[in-house]
Amino acid sequence: MRRPAQTILLLLGGLGLLRISLLGDLYLRYVKEGLRPLLIASGVLLLLLGAMDAVAYRRGRQEGHEPSGSPEHLGHDGHDHSTLPRAAWLLFFPVLSLLFYAPPALGAYTASREAPEAVTEQRHFDPLPATSPVPMTLTEFTGRVQQDRRGSVEGRSVRLTGFVTPDERDGWYLTRIVLSCCAADARTVKVRIHGAPALPADTWVAVTGTWHPGGTLGTRSAPAALDARTVDRIDRPVNAYKDDLPLATTR
Repeated sequence: MRRPAQTILLLLGGLGLLRISLLGDLYLRYVKEGLRPLLIASGVLLLLLGAMDAVAYRRGRQEGHEPSGSPEHLGHDGHDHSTLPRAAWLLFFPVLSLLFYAPPALGAYTASREAPEAVTEQRHFDPLPATSPVPMTLTEFTGRVQQDRRGSVEGRSVRLTGFVTPDERDGWYLTRIVLSCCAADARTVKVRIHGAPALPADTWVAVTGTWHPGGTLGTRSAPAALDARTVDRIDRPVNAYKDDLPLATTR
């Protein structure tokens, strides 16, 4: 990779980071919300480095420095060692994708190949509110089903939201993908849905129903499953990598 190409790569990389983090919410497909300032700072830094590199290259040309490939830059084997390996050109593909085509967020394809994350150990659960249905996150519902020995969810109508992940065997899962830092460490939370046909994969829905009996409630043998009464389509949340409470509006 020649010097001008390296400069262009730095500039395009900076523009790509600023496009997804400063000019919109596309960055939420890859990292947590709190990392936005770091992405903006990285984009600005790449632009500054690219601009400095361009100035230095132009100044060197004006002062008559030999360009890459001249005898002064050739090694004993006759190869030009002032340039990066040809494989470095592959860096342009992810950079250009940030500018022109942002890869989609993780969804049903990823979730179908991941086992549900084990729920965090919890000993105390507050009483559920009297409202019906009770809005819950998938994590809370799973935790109460498998750890709350008082059986607080038994017979209670609850409302959960997530996206559809078809099951190859039968039925489907209501799913959330949660990030600890970035897409590379994503974990999956799933609740199996009974009694309702599956909508297309990655469709965001709000499901109202009651716990599907099985095993011993309050232990790991109890399935994180729901007998659905209603399934409503909802808009995909801006930050889809959070296990949030159900959205208020449906469509």
